[in-house]
Amino acid sequence: MPIPFEYQNASRQFDRFMVESRDNAGLATTNMAWNMVVGVFHAFRARLSLEQALIFADALPPVVRALFLENWDPTLPSKEFDTFEAMLDDVRSVRRRHNFSTANAIPAVATALRNNIDIVTFLRALEQLPPAAQNYWLSECNAGQR
Repeated sequence: MPIPFEYQNASRQFDRFMVESRDNAGLATTNMAWNMVVGVFHAFRARLSLEQALIFADALPPVVRALFLENWDPTLPSKEFDTFEAMLDDVRSVRRRHNFSTANAIPAVATALRNNIDIVTFLRALEQLPPAAQNYWLSECNAGQR
C-alpha cells in the first residue's frame, strides 16, 4: 500500500491551513498566526475529556493533530465551555506577550480548519462531542461580534 495522501502532503496541507487562518484573522504573517492557532486548539482541548479529545484528534490532519496534542497534561481537570470571551482569553493566554489573536480568532481558525479537512470525518467526530464542543467549531456567531 502506498503512503496515504494525508501523510505525503502533510506539510503542504498544514501550510494552507496556516495561511487561511492568518488571512481569516487579518494578520500579516503566519508567524503572527501561530500562537493564535495553538491557543484555539489548546483552549478547546482543555474543555474535553481524554476520550473526547482523542475522538476529535482522530479527525484532524497529521500536523494539526500533533499541534492539538502537544504538551498536553490529560490529568488536569477539564474546563467548562464558557462564554466566548472567556475562551478567547484562554486562546490569548498562549505566550501572551507574543500572541496576536484577534477578536475573531476562534472562528478564523475554525473556518480554516473546516476548509482544509475531510469535512465528513470531521463532522462525524463532532457528532460524538457535546453541543458546546460542536458549537466551538461550527458556529459563526463566535466571531466576537456580540
